[in-house]
This record gives sequence, C-alpha cells and structure tokens, in this order.
Amino acid sequence: MGLSLLAGCTGFESLLDEKEVLIGTQHATKTAVPQMADYDMDWNVFFEKEPDDGEDVAAAEDDTEDPANEEEPAEPADESAEPEAIPVVANPGAMNVMVNKFWSLPEGYRPADLIKPNVLFSFGDENSDRSKLRAEAAESLEIMFNVAKGEGIELYARSGFRSYETQEAIFKNEVATFGYEQAVLYVALPGTSEHQTGLAMDITAKSVGLELVEAFEGTAEGKWLAANAHHYGFILRYPKGKTNITGYAFEPWHFRYVGVDVAEEIYAKGLTFEEYMGDVREF
Repeated sequence: MGLSLLAGCTGFESLLDEKEVLIGTQHATKTAVPQMADYDMDWNVFFEKEPDDGEDVAAAEDDTEDPANEEEPAEPADESAEPEAIPVVANPGAMNVMVNKFWSLPEGYRPADLIKPNVLFSFGDENSDRSKLRAEAAESLEIMFNVAKGEGIELYARSGFRSYETQEAIFKNEVATFGYEQAVLYVALPGTSEHQTGLAMDITAKSVGLELVEAFEGTAEGKWLAANAHHYGFILRYPKGKTNITGYAFEPWHFRYVGVDVAEEIYAKGLTFEEYMGDVREF
C-alpha cells in the first residue's frame, strides 16, 4: 500500500539516469493471482491479519447455453493448482527495479550489499535480515531518521530485507491456515515482495504502539514521512486510492528507496511507481 517520498543524500550517485524498465520478456496478461496485500510479518508469527470484510469478488455469471453435445461434463477446476508463472526481472540489482504482482525477482536473489542502518528499530538491537537494507538505501534512511529526530519526530524501522525463503514460509503458513485462495489475497508470493529487493523498509512510531496500521497516516510521524521522505530517495510505495494500479491496499508505513531524483519526480507528479515506470495494469 504506499505514497512517495525522498531527499538529497550527499555523496550518493544517482543510479536512475534512465526510466527504462529493464525487464525480461513482456508479460502478455495479468497474473492469475489476485493478491491483495503484502503485510509485514514477525518472524515467529507469520500471519495475524483477519480476512478483509471489504468487497466480495463477484462470481462469473452462469453460462445458460446448452452444451453442443452430451459428452461428460468438464472436470471442476483444481483449486489447489499453482498460478501461472510470473516473469522474472532482468535487473534485480537496479535501484529502479520494479517488483510487483506482474514482475518477480529471481528465486535465489539476495543483494550483496545489505547492511544494518544506524537507526532505532521496533525490535531492539537485533542483527537480523529484517534490520538490513542495501547500503545506499540504509545510508539514506539514517539521514532521514536523523533529520526527523532533529525536528522532534522519532521514527522506528520495523521490517527491511526479507529473503525468498522467509516469504515462502510466510506464504505456505498462510495456505495451511486459510487455504490457497485466501492466502493469495493477503500475502505476496515468494519472489514478488519488495522487501526482497533490500530497498524497502516498513516504518512505525510509538504513537501507534510500533505497529503497522493505517492509523499511522494521521500521526505526526506519518505526516512527516509523507511530506518529506522523497527528499531522501524514498517513496510511499502503496498510496491511498491507488489499489487498482498497485494491487495492494494503502500502506502508510511502507517506503521504498528509488533514489532522490526519481522520488522527487514521483512525489511532485503524484504518481505510483508503476505509472512512473510506464507499466500500468489496472486491477
């Protein structure tokens, strides 16, 4: 769910001279997987969200035409069948790599430059994957948190890098608990989570109990991030009212690093990352 933000980070070279989406073979159609959210998960509790009581998915109208012959009826669809393969991006290490429901990272992808930024974390001084970002993004996060602190805004990082294996475990647990059809509505398939890029960080504050909730939008911390994150190279990735483009509900806590120049343009024009990259597929 997301919005855009980013700031001028001294000493950082922009890796985004071109907007070109460096991806593999163009995907002809949407993925068959109707995912609806990419929630942050604690390592010991993979899924605590209640099913969304929002809009129901309308069933297709019954076909009232008579069959052409009296052959045996077709077998019912296999609900446990795997979805069609999602194309893999050709540029997983680029700062402008776009990972979503239509583009996946390579299965074993893990950035080589992951480091732990010197910021406050909701889980304390734990040196785990979720405390790490790629070096450029981590340095920018440090600057952003320090500037915010100087303005009386105390931010906490909660969930950074997430490996393919961790996302796979989260997804399998969700399938085992709620079934495949429900799982794909709320949890990203392995390889399609932005956290695996090492460029995304979920951010929270004490004002919301260090949780990831929509109420963060109305806090002083959430408002500061929404208005300033682009100065430091971060965008609010899943903005409110853009679910039809991003495929995810509003997440006022999920910020993605894209570099200052790109973040500034996305913020100024009120775009989603998909719109900026020129690859929009309406849900």
